[in-house]
Amino acid sequence: MSFHRYTKLGSRVPRLVEPRVLFCLLLAIFFTVTAYAHGVAEGDKGYIQEISGVHLLPFVYLGAKHMVTGYDHLLFLAGVIFFLYRSKDIALYVSLFAFGHSVTMLYGVYAAANVNAYIIDAIIGFSVVYKALDNLGAYQRWFGFQPNTKIATLVFGLFHGFGLATKIQEYELASDGLLPNLLAFNVGVEIGQLLALGTILIVMGFWRRADAFLKHAYTANVALMCAGFLLIGYQLTGFFVS
Repeated sequence: MSFHRYTKLGSRVPRLVEPRVLFCLLLAIFFTVTAYAHGVAEGDKGYIQEISGVHLLPFVYLGAKHMVTGYDHLLFLAGVIFFLYRSKDIALYVSLFAFGHSVTMLYGVYAAANVNAYIIDAIIGFSVVYKALDNLGAYQRWFGFQPNTKIATLVFGLFHGFGLATKIQEYELASDGLLPNLLAFNVGVEIGQLLALGTILIVMGFWRRADAFLKHAYTANVALMCAGFLLIGYQLTGFFVS
């Protein structure tokens, strides 16, 4: 469901975004981007490079940590579930996303697929823009049709998986115990995703009860779109100057 449909063709949609709210959201995202940039912590990288063999628990921890600190993945997931109210719909979309990123993450690392991290992260930023515009009903207004959101979630899940694969390869994993360690990392990613998703759903559950939810929802999706453009610009800048 999009914002356009949710508000019955937008008849109750406020068209002006509260500047203070938007500014604060973008400022928070900007400092998050510059502070962490979804990379690999030096301590984690050093530890992984020094070990070999099967280490399931450390890789589960790293997978969970990578997901809960991966703001680009969380922004996309927040956009996906923004207007989903039924549990079976949330489960379906999250499963499609999880299946997509699991497939390409495992394939990317095991096959040592070399994908430029800046480009793949720019595409992930684009997925955030796509979902925000979808929530705002932009495609229906601009082009007169609604893209298949299930297919889009699966496809962007595949790109997110390649993003994860590029980060995992920064660990320079030992070949000894690679597959079980990789599967453990994927389990950790799913655990982290469930924890983050649960937190988002709890917060949104309270938010949706507020009388001003529709007004805030419009503002939030505009901020989400701007965050996506910010991520794209940040990654493309990194690509051209690296």
